[in-house]
Amino acid sequence: MLFEREPELVWTLIASLFIGLVLLLVLNLPLAPAWAKLLRIPRPYLYAGILFFACVGAYAVSGQPVDLLVLLAIGGVGFLMRRYGLPVLPAIIGVILGPDAELQLRRALQIADGDVSTLVSTPLSIIVYTLIVALFVVPLVVKAISTRRPATDTASEEEDEKV
Repeated sequence: MLFEREPELVWTLIASLFIGLVLLLVLNLPLAPAWAKLLRIPRPYLYAGILFFACVGAYAVSGQPVDLLVLLAIGGVGFLMRRYGLPVLPAIIGVILGPDAELQLRRALQIADGDVSTLVSTPLSIIVYTLIVALFVVPLVVKAISTRRPATDTASEEEDEKV
C-alpha cells in the first residue's frame, strides 16, 4: 500500500539508503587500517569504553537511574553465563524479543477473553510447540543415554576381532 499511495517517499528512502551505502564505502575503504588499529587497544580500555557508552545509552532512554541498575543486572547475568560456559546469545535475543512476545501474548489472551486453550487451537501452533519441546528434550535424552552406556574396553574388542 505504501508503494501505491506514497511512491515518492518510498523511492526517496531507497535512494537515501543507496547514497548512505556509497558514502560508507567511500569512508570505510581508506579508514580500514584505522579501524584495524582499534584492535590493538588493550582489552581493559576497550571494555571501559564499551561500558561507558552502554551506561550513557541506558540512561538516555528515559533518564531514570533504574535503567542503570537493570543494565548492571543484565551485565552480571551475562558475565556469569560467560564464566560458566553458557551461551549468551539466547539471553540477548530473549531480552530484545521478550517485551514484544509478552505484548503479543497479552493481545492474544485479550482477544480470547483469557482462554489459554486458544494458544494451542491450530495445527500449526501444536506443531511449533511440539518442535520446541523436542528441541529441549532430545539433547537431554541423548545425554542421558550416552552417560548410561558403559565405556567399551578396546582390548576386549581387539580380542573379539582376532577370534
